[in-house]
Amino acid sequence: MGLPDPILGVTESFKRNTNSKKMNLGVGAYWDDNGKPYVLPSAHKAEARIATKSLDKEYLPTGGLNFVRHLHNQPWTISGTGTLRIGASFLQRFFKFSQDVFLPKPSWGNHTPIFRDAGMQLQGYQYYDPKTCGFGFTGAIKNISNIPEQSVVLLHACAHNPTGADPCLEQWKETATVVKTRNLFAFFDMVYQGSASGDGDKDAWAVRHFIEQGITLSLSIICQEHGLIRVQSQLKILNPSYVFQPSLQWGPDLLKQWMQEEKGMANCIISMRTQLVSSLKEESSTHNWQHIIHQIGMCCFTWLKPEQVEWLTKEFSVYMTKDGCISVAGVISGNVGYLAHAIHQVTK
Repeated sequence: MGLPDPILGVTESFKRNTNSKKMNLGVGAYWDDNGKPYVLPSAHKAEARIATKSLDKEYLPTGGLNFVRHLHNQPWTISGTGTLRIGASFLQRFFKFSQDVFLPKPSWGNHTPIFRDAGMQLQGYQYYDPKTCGFGFTGAIKNISNIPEQSVVLLHACAHNPTGADPCLEQWKETATVVKTRNLFAFFDMVYQGSASGDGDKDAWAVRHFIEQGITLSLSIICQEHGLIRVQSQLKILNPSYVFQPSLQWGPDLLKQWMQEEKGMANCIISMRTQLVSSLKEESSTHNWQHIIHQIGMCCFTWLKPEQVEWLTKEFSVYMTKDGCISVAGVISGNVGYLAHAIHQVTK
């Protein structure tokens, strides 16, 4: 029998629980203030347009709709599991310098099977500092400085998953300098652009800075004009192995509305972080919870121990991953007080 997914397994247990106060903080999905899955109005509009167009459902080209354009210095990228795997397979096949990929410790759980199953060799570099519940820059830059030249290094562009701890701009600059000096290949995962700070340009800053420094990176493949057709031809060969026919999206003119909605969600998550810390203080907790505010994005490393997580689940029906990571997007005004009370009971 295969082991259950560490996040989806939490959801399965959550669904079996009959407690009306139960909370699912394991899955990284945004909920509205009524505790229901939230679908962006811009997405509803796009779906409505597709319905009214009476499209014939014809297959798209293997490479999807052709959005290739001159990006200058303003690239926008969005990634996901399929995109990561296609990028990993492309590197495994054509990046002949090294098959080693260095992941931050810790990193998103899916990064390991994605790169491993693509045939790359997994390595790691220090990222999280448990003493500060934040980004351990000193250890990270030391490790990255010792990565063998022409290796692949994976970087979270914003809202690091699962820690929620990001480098500051000066730390990003120094990281870029080391990556360039050691001639490393920067593989960026930027799934949370716009939903981290609420500002898509701010969340994309690290990627754009690396490009400005002339550093080769992915997932958006930046190449010279003469190499574009060859790269596209190889991606068209790889794509059907993972997504045979790309889906059709409609409504690029809805971008402005979508960005506003992303900002609204980001602001709510930031507000919930503050409310959670305030509620813990109201519970008379003596611990320092400021790292919850300092972290960003959906993910929050609470520093709760596995036995405390188990206690939260058993006694309070609060579900999260065993490492104490919670999805702040699952915290709403109606349950933030209950969560603070539960956390205080298992940590006092």
